[in-house]
Amino acid sequence: MDSKMMKGTSFWLGVDVLRSAIRLIVMVVLLGYLMVWIMMPTNMFWLHWLPDIHAKTDSKFFGQQGANLLIYTFPILLVATLGCVYLHLGKECGDHDRAENSRWALWKRPVLVKGPLGIVSWIELSFLSMFCILLVWSISASLHGMFANITHQSAAKTGVKVWEAKLESAGLMLSLVGNICLAFLFFPVTRGSSVLRLIGLTSESSIKYHIWLGHIVMTLFTAHGLCYIIFWAATNQSSEMLKWDKIGVSNVAGELGLLSGLAMWATSFPCIRRKIFELFFYTHHLYIFFIVLFVLHVGISYSCIMLPGFYLFLIDRYLRFIQSQQKVRLVAARLLPCEAVEMSFSKAPGLNYAPTSTLFVNVPSISKLQWHPFTITSNSNTDPEKVSVIIKSEGSWSSTLYQKLSTASPKEHLQVSIEGPYGPTSTNFLRHDMLVMVSGGSGMTPFISIIRELIFRANRISSKSPRVLLICAFKKSLDVTMLDLILPLWGTTSDISPLQLQIEVYITRETEPTRDNQKLLRTIQFNFKPSTSDVPVSAILGSNSWLWLGAIISSSFVLFLLIISILTRYQIQPIDHNTNMIYSYSARSSLNMLFICLSIAMTATAAFLWNKDQAAKEMKQIQNMDAPTPTRSPGSWFHIADSELEAFPHQSFVEATKVHYGERPNLQKIITECEGSSIGVLVSGPRKIRQEVAAICSSGLADNLHFENISFNW
Repeated sequence: MDSKMMKGTSFWLGVDVLRSAIRLIVMVVLLGYLMVWIMMPTNMFWLHWLPDIHAKTDSKFFGQQGANLLIYTFPILLVATLGCVYLHLGKECGDHDRAENSRWALWKRPVLVKGPLGIVSWIELSFLSMFCILLVWSISASLHGMFANITHQSAAKTGVKVWEAKLESAGLMLSLVGNICLAFLFFPVTRGSSVLRLIGLTSESSIKYHIWLGHIVMTLFTAHGLCYIIFWAATNQSSEMLKWDKIGVSNVAGELGLLSGLAMWATSFPCIRRKIFELFFYTHHLYIFFIVLFVLHVGISYSCIMLPGFYLFLIDRYLRFIQSQQKVRLVAARLLPCEAVEMSFSKAPGLNYAPTSTLFVNVPSISKLQWHPFTITSNSNTDPEKVSVIIKSEGSWSSTLYQKLSTASPKEHLQVSIEGPYGPTSTNFLRHDMLVMVSGGSGMTPFISIIRELIFRANRISSKSPRVLLICAFKKSLDVTMLDLILPLWGTTSDISPLQLQIEVYITRETEPTRDNQKLLRTIQFNFKPSTSDVPVSAILGSNSWLWLGAIISSSFVLFLLIISILTRYQIQPIDHNTNMIYSYSARSSLNMLFICLSIAMTATAAFLWNKDQAAKEMKQIQNMDAPTPTRSPGSWFHIADSELEAFPHQSFVEATKVHYGERPNLQKIITECEGSSIGVLVSGPRKIRQEVAAICSSGLADNLHFENISFNW
């Protein structure tokens, strides 16, 4: 036994050493990458560094594009690949990697609560400030270098005035700085990104960064376009707007790209995005034209600056496309009187996910294009065969779904596609002595999976579980039936009593229980017949998804380099002779974009098919080992379960719940009076309640509060 323990200890030590080495390499690469961004606006970079790099890297196989691929693209793809290995090792570590360093606790506290940026922590504000400093530095350094070379003599030689020459330079500067923002724009919306996970973020929590960057990008690019339009008008060169040159910048492509960007920008403001979501959703697909026209505008060589983020996004988007083509097996739906539905899907045995993970759901019979994110409420430990999401009837799409399921006739089959799951890689909330979960309305759904995880740990694992206080604010008492969803639809042997759980429910718009709540409430449950073409929900790349993702990133990039090296050596080089003055920029850019897409499609498809075949073999082995189960009778596919509001399966659950009518929770009093060295404060729901909780945690009234905002409101 001692030798086994020693081997196990040495194994974990080896894993820790390897992860530490990866962290060190990633930090060195990122520091070097940051240095490039800092030096890029200077004459030192353009007159000395870049020419030296070109002299050493330009070849017959890659031409001048090779230097830009080396400087801008390769470092980030290397970080992404190493990040995949790092996360895979962390997954293997399991509980060995759950501790979080307490010195970052202060930095994660909210500092800005209200305003256009939403809730912002100290660490977010620090990075935002550094990013703004980088932009200001890039603007000032670029303008200083450009304006220094503009004199009356130099302007006269080109036939323009000094202010016109400076206006043209300012327009060029705005495009250079805008490209910095564009380089980071796609990282937050890459749902399966290893880069985001490396810095402790998820795509859901990073959407606001995409919004910030999108506004900055479009502001700079719009100003860039206006500068050139004014310059051409002032110098009588309006015909330049209609030029698509074979060599150099293509103005028409830039103008069309700017128009598509403006259409996305105009529909992305909250007043339109939240009221006419479909318009925002469909218009945002113009990003494809925006990027393609951007590459055609500036050429593939300069596009290498923004390529890494978009390259990783393309991989993620293609994997999502493959997964979305499969129809998943919907086995049951539970309809609540508060117009909420819990949909349960069959799950592959090897699929594991952390609490607060999300699924993107598509129902083709409602809309073939609309995908909506919903929190997973099931737990991979307590629900080994099912994965469930809760959908509250609040918008047109969810209302239509609820109406389809609430009809009186049994549901034979409903086609559903999913993407995901996506979410955090670990359960950091376990490090706290106590958890205070504050929710408003349907905002309680992310907490259901957390409570189920804690119930499982309290029953199965000898480790200490944190005390839990769940504060729910509802408008009507009918919404209290949402609490039924804490208890799984499928039977579980877990008992709720070992978990120290207290539930405080506040009904804000009713002063006393209504008659409707004193009679039996009908909870409708549908069991759906499976279709032979449906598949269980599974990870698109199997149980070792991080390793496979790293293999796709690295192999697709190598394949792309191989293809363009052959293209450059035997097609472009004999014509252009490495001058960049003969072969068409548009043709070169189009071929590069085509080969990027082909490389990603080939490697990702191969990885998917391999994992699909392995999953089929594993499923067949499991079916052979399991005993046959009797077939359900036709009448059992549909039934209505009557349940009284207070009649929960576990008496301890009833005892833990207290309902307050006609009042709102005094959150400041409740939260600040909680005892414990570390209090995790999680909030989900409307913006007002999230801001109130954030203000309490940032007020300094208590030093033991650790704030976490769970929000999917864009």
